[in-house]
Amino acid sequence: MTLDAEAPVARKPPFFMRGNYAPVADEVTLDRLEVEGRIPDVLNGVYLRNGPNPAQGITPGHWFMGDGMLHGLKLEGGKAHWYRNRWIRTKAREGAKSMRDDFSRDYTVGVANTHVVPHNGNIYALVESSLPTRVSPELETLGVETFGGKLDFSFTAHPKICPVTGEMHAFGYGYAPPYLVYHRIAADGTYLQREEIAVTGPTMVHDFAMTRSHVIFMDLPVVFDLEIALKGGMPYAFSDTYPPRLGILKRGRPASETRWVSVKPCYVFHVANASEDADGTITIDVSRYDELWRRGAKRNFDASRLWRWTVRPGATSADETALDDLTLEFPRIDERLSGLPHRYAYAPVGVPFASATEENFNALARFDMRTDSRQLRSFGEGAMMSEFVHVPKSPDAPEDEGWLLGFVFDPARGASDFHVLDATTLENAARIRLPRRVPQGFHGSWVGAA
Repeated sequence: MTLDAEAPVARKPPFFMRGNYAPVADEVTLDRLEVEGRIPDVLNGVYLRNGPNPAQGITPGHWFMGDGMLHGLKLEGGKAHWYRNRWIRTKAREGAKSMRDDFSRDYTVGVANTHVVPHNGNIYALVESSLPTRVSPELETLGVETFGGKLDFSFTAHPKICPVTGEMHAFGYGYAPPYLVYHRIAADGTYLQREEIAVTGPTMVHDFAMTRSHVIFMDLPVVFDLEIALKGGMPYAFSDTYPPRLGILKRGRPASETRWVSVKPCYVFHVANASEDADGTITIDVSRYDELWRRGAKRNFDASRLWRWTVRPGATSADETALDDLTLEFPRIDERLSGLPHRYAYAPVGVPFASATEENFNALARFDMRTDSRQLRSFGEGAMMSEFVHVPKSPDAPEDEGWLLGFVFDPARGASDFHVLDATTLENAARIRLPRRVPQGFHGSWVGAA
């Protein structure tokens, strides 16, 4: 008697290809939407959210690498007019490669899967490896943005738009020199300034900070790793020898004037906000990881906490303070206060935190920086929420008088809800029940009607 060879054990798909992380296979437009409660009349515009959604049958090497897909909801006159989703028609989705035969980069090629940001009447779908992609309020792809041919390097997914001047501040980074380049764009879209910032090496810089007078770069110890890159994974790893520091540059000044201050080893994907006092003290609130992607570690993501760096005039290192012990990510503020003193921040948190490897956030926190207190709004066991975006109730409304908009996956229905919450109470003003799910994604924006 002979025994059959043992059947191979099926490998479990990576977390970003299962559950509510898994991509959807189609594009739809839905105009008959069930609404509970009342959509505020002042919400006239479109909510846009970006995220990775690889084509059917394709498993990218990392959650961050999937083709970009926009999800949008049109709100007007107290009604939900439509939900739609569209892939962003990039060169990468058509099969183009960003690496040329001579090993130079083609910055017109990228998946545009991370953020979607309005500026100067345009809407940009963004990924940090490439140039911005212009899209329409109806989610159609319009083309690559070069700002009159002057943008020739990668462009962050987290530009900062100054509420005072209307300028857009941004940067790009790469695995070969120049490792970090600062971009400044005028309110009318004119490209104003390009500066090469002298970081220590090929660090991954996902976000940065802005105050009324400065921009702050995070030169942190997650650095390019060629061995990982050759295997096709996310080509960055934590380094114990790379010096962690912040670079502070006065807006409009040359890179040579960058002031460097040290911080404790860590990594930061996202900045909530930064501001400066009259005496020049700079405060930066971030979502901070003790470390990230250490080689050999089995966890995709470690726990991150709300953290504050305080940089005093003349200091060579930042004072550091943990602001809360909850695990959180994707912090947002009222963007009328971007670069200015703020009181409130809003972020998805785990209550309890289910799995640090898969970012299962099921509650929203409202952090009061003035009183060191917080409110929580749970969406129930098994719920999976995305980032929420703040929209003020009126142009001159106080900071906490607004609406919070975002998607939450309801496991009982196997579909997603779009919530409109009161930013003060975290209670629902309205909930739009979608007949399908919106996969977990990254960042979004509210684009008000012109």
